[in-house]
Amino acid sequence: MGRAPKKGRSGAHGKKGYSVLEAGDAAEGQEDSDLPRDEAGRRKIKRQYETLLGIRIEKLKGRILNRERINKTIEGVYFICIECKKVCHNMDDGLVEDPNNAQNMCGACAKTKGKDGKGKPVAA
Repeated sequence: MGRAPKKGRSGAHGKKGYSVLEAGDAAEGQEDSDLPRDEAGRRKIKRQYETLLGIRIEKLKGRILNRERINKTIEGVYFICIECKKVCHNMDDGLVEDPNNAQNMCGACAKTKGKDGKGKPVAA
């Protein structure tokens, strides 16, 4: 004998769970539509980090948040710039990495501070 289908709630059409990180993604997705898919994804993750960390960004400034393997040779790094206090990605913003992992800067801030890619002052 076969089973009779359940009436009321069906598994495929159930409610989707609420997520803090997905709350405003519908409106934000429209502004990223002209970007390549991977860059739009990185922007979305940066916004999610900013939302998730909130006021802790001041405490975590200069630190690396996450490392990801893009392919076998390229590594992506999400970090908070010590100067501008923004969540940055090394593929988009550049990274001047500090050996102690406490003074990491994005490329734009490193130029204004006058540091090269190794964190040392540039000779004029």
